[in-house]
Amino acid sequence: MEWLQSLGLLGLFIGSFLAATVIPFSSDILFVGALATTKRTAACLIAATLGSWMGSIITYEMGRLGKWEWIEKWLKISPDKLEKQHKFVVKYGVWLALVAWLPFVGDVMVLGLGFYRTQRLWTYLLLLIGKFLRYLFWVLIIP
Repeated sequence: MEWLQSLGLLGLFIGSFLAATVIPFSSDILFVGALATTKRTAACLIAATLGSWMGSIITYEMGRLGKWEWIEKWLKISPDKLEKQHKFVVKYGVWLALVAWLPFVGDVMVLGLGFYRTQRLWTYLLLLIGKFLRYLFWVLIIP
């Protein structure tokens, strides 16, 4: 039966990883389900946090590979809008990584942090803290 629980944690890790990339779904349901079935709070917290964090790192690095010309050409985003987004990222900087767990906008925010090349180490660290706090919230509110 232990292998079944381990597979559940691996599934939680993979699901959290994928949810933190540009694949649009939430890992919260997976996390709550894993908590309920495995009864291993710390293990679930670690698996979900690390999976989500690593997915965000991939998304961040994808953003760093982006070029203004590509965004303008392929996504049809005007230079004015890109400059407005750039000012927003410059204003809040790496601190935006703390709220990268937000539904719908979080992954795009991480992509933007990479695109506008925020400081890598601090972005990674704040992403980790934000992801951990997200899942800790569920641990604290679920009896």
